[in-house]
Amino acid sequence: MKKNLALKKFEPLFFLIVFFIIFGALGSKMGVPNMLNTLMNTSYQLLLETVFYIMGITVLSGALGKILVEFGVVGVLEKILRPLMKPLWNLPGVAALGGVLTFLSDNPAIITLANDKNFSKYFKKYQLISITNFGTAFGMGLVVIVFMAGRGFASAALVGLVGAFIGSVISTRIVQRLILKAKPDFDSPVVDGAVAEDKPQEETEAVKDEGLFLRILNSLLDGGKSGVDLGLAIIPGVLIISTFVMMFTFGPGENGYTGAAYEGIALLPALAEKIGFVFEWLFGFTSPELVAFPMTALGAVGAALGLVPTFQESGLIDGNAIAVFTAMGMCWSGYLSTHTAMLDSLGYRELTSKAIIAHTIGGLAAGIIAHWLFVLVNLL
Repeated sequence: MKKNLALKKFEPLFFLIVFFIIFGALGSKMGVPNMLNTLMNTSYQLLLETVFYIMGITVLSGALGKILVEFGVVGVLEKILRPLMKPLWNLPGVAALGGVLTFLSDNPAIITLANDKNFSKYFKKYQLISITNFGTAFGMGLVVIVFMAGRGFASAALVGLVGAFIGSVISTRIVQRLILKAKPDFDSPVVDGAVAEDKPQEETEAVKDEGLFLRILNSLLDGGKSGVDLGLAIIPGVLIISTFVMMFTFGPGENGYTGAAYEGIALLPALAEKIGFVFEWLFGFTSPELVAFPMTALGAVGAALGLVPTFQESGLIDGNAIAVFTAMGMCWSGYLSTHTAMLDSLGYRELTSKAIIAHTIGGLAAGIIAHWLFVLVNLL
């Protein structure tokens, strides 16, 4: 306790040091007025050109997801995926529902299910904890795929989906092993007594006594509203994280530093270029700037998507890059910013480091697999 209090006294000093290093590096090379103008202009352009575009996708995908739930399509998908859960992820069949819901929305959707006793009774403790990794690997999947397809890379996005699928298996299996190694007693039911028989969940809601037209209309509007909420939620990540990532990714404009949007000091590419051969072999990246996408996806996949239009306009991306972006963007989907809260809500915060280690490995594997799958598909 005394050690923590002593460290807290130095927090302001540490903050000021980091603050002046970041802004000192930018301001010394760009000039303070240009740095401030670029900060504001980049954020403004991201809001207009990227955030509203992504919000349009989230509204449409939210409406689609809601209508799939309303008319039982999600239930059918769950039944199709149910037989795969045990052999691939070592999870009970009902976990498939969580995968489908996070694919249609975002990571935290699976925690809502996990806190439902009618859902969690099918799990052992280590399995229930591992669904944070399982669900995160599919978070915002529909938004990512539709976004990439909208940029003209639908087939590459589907290759990336396969990579994310395999990455989720790797991440979930690793975290299960880490949990059991640290907590052998977690190989026991969440609920006292035997694990419940894994039967399909019964419908909890009666079919609404509404006409077909009203059901469709209400589903579309309610789903669209949830899409607006999701679109608003990604604004801070896109504007703050993407702005700084871009300023450390791109260099000056044709006329030097003018304070225009998307200028920067190109620090990340310079660092990535030192080990560029590693990224080229693992992910097939032909430009060091592309490393910015997976780095940003660690914190927020919505922010990472904000980089894609600029990369595309600069001629830096191809089908392979999109496949890798899709796989790593989906699999990681901002897990560094959500894993702690998700595990805390389950009551297992002390296992956060194990979940993060497993998911880091799973995301890297997803990107590598997506790259080599893309190479293989092109050879066929």
